[in-house]
Amino acid sequence: MHAQDLWGHPKGLYVLFLTEMWERFSYYGMRALLVYYMIKHLAFSQGHASQIYGLYTGLVYLTPLFGGILADRRLGQRKSVILGGVLMAIGHFMMASEFLFFPALLFLILGNGAFKPNISTQVGSLYPPGDPRRDRAFSIFYVGINLGAFFSPLICGTLGERLGWHYGFGAAGIGMILGLLIYLFGNRWLAPDIMAGIAPEEKEADSVLETEEKNRIFALMAMCLVSIAFWAVYEQQGNTIALWADANTDRDILGWVFPASWFQALNPAFVFTCTPIITTLWTWQSRRRKEPSAIGKMAIGCLLLSAGFVVMIPAGMLHASSGAPASILWLVAFTLLVTIGELYLSPVGLSLVTKLAPARMVSMMMGVWFLSSFVGNGASGLLGNYWEKIPKEAFFLIMAAIALAAGLIILVMIKPIKRAIGTDQCK
Repeated sequence: MHAQDLWGHPKGLYVLFLTEMWERFSYYGMRALLVYYMIKHLAFSQGHASQIYGLYTGLVYLTPLFGGILADRRLGQRKSVILGGVLMAIGHFMMASEFLFFPALLFLILGNGAFKPNISTQVGSLYPPGDPRRDRAFSIFYVGINLGAFFSPLICGTLGERLGWHYGFGAAGIGMILGLLIYLFGNRWLAPDIMAGIAPEEKEADSVLETEEKNRIFALMAMCLVSIAFWAVYEQQGNTIALWADANTDRDILGWVFPASWFQALNPAFVFTCTPIITTLWTWQSRRRKEPSAIGKMAIGCLLLSAGFVVMIPAGMLHASSGAPASILWLVAFTLLVTIGELYLSPVGLSLVTKLAPARMVSMMMGVWFLSSFVGNGASGLLGNYWEKIPKEAFFLIMAAIALAAGLIILVMIKPIKRAIGTDQCK
């Protein structure tokens, strides 16, 4: 263990963990209030509010591509993170004025684009090539994302709905300020900015790629394309599965019916509890040289996602035959499998980008990874159109088949990718 390590990882990991936690607190806290604020305070129609919400959340995943390019070619990762954090903090506080609503959303979108890809790339920069701790580091970092996502609706949502909308948005802004302060204070423990180690002539020649670099980029692009199918199925949690929880699940506990929205807390709760188990498993496998490659883990993630929807098929059949609400245990089992699948794919995908992308364009490629989430979210909405058109068990079967196909495609791709870029790069 190095002198700068803490609990087996560089101290910089925990700086980035806390920074991302507070940034996600601000993002999800504001998002939890957004639709209610538009309908109840700004008097938008439900359709208008839904369109704005969808456009906002979509652009949040689109702009990281441009934020990555900005970091790679001009500002570097650190300055881009600071710029993004400042823009988002301003955006949250601008929400205090109804007249600044749309400019506030623009500030938040642009700030997220500068922040999101560049905080993630810095996690990978803490570890030398081939370090087996990198995947586990991104899993720890991923817990920070979910901590923020778990607590923000409880705090910002309660303040916004009980005391006033602006208190909720103000709490989100304070969260972003806290994240920025932690980042600035902990700067000394971060790895040198990626751009600092690249000669000026190499930056200018970033359009000229070596054969090995092209192979790595092609491999990343292939994984991003397949991951679109994963996100299209995974994001049903906030769409059709939320409708199932509301209308088709028995939520009665000793005479008290709890809100359907509470099911949304299951996923981050399982992230907290499962991450230590999974990272311990990977450590145990690594010591025995049996840890799956990063690409292999992503295939496992797709297969686990498929298994989650397979669990829902008998739930749909039982509901169709009896007409009675399904047991809550079906959704608990579903969420557990889907969450473990998420932990095998999402943080590992972030890690893979930092392994394979050429240093001079790593932030841009991180933006491409988030772009796959953007497309996947759009595809999720298209798939959700079939929820009312076909039997529920048939819908679950289709989702399971799509995730299974994605997993099998990744498995088929493992050997060709390893041949193209080398076995060591896939670890």
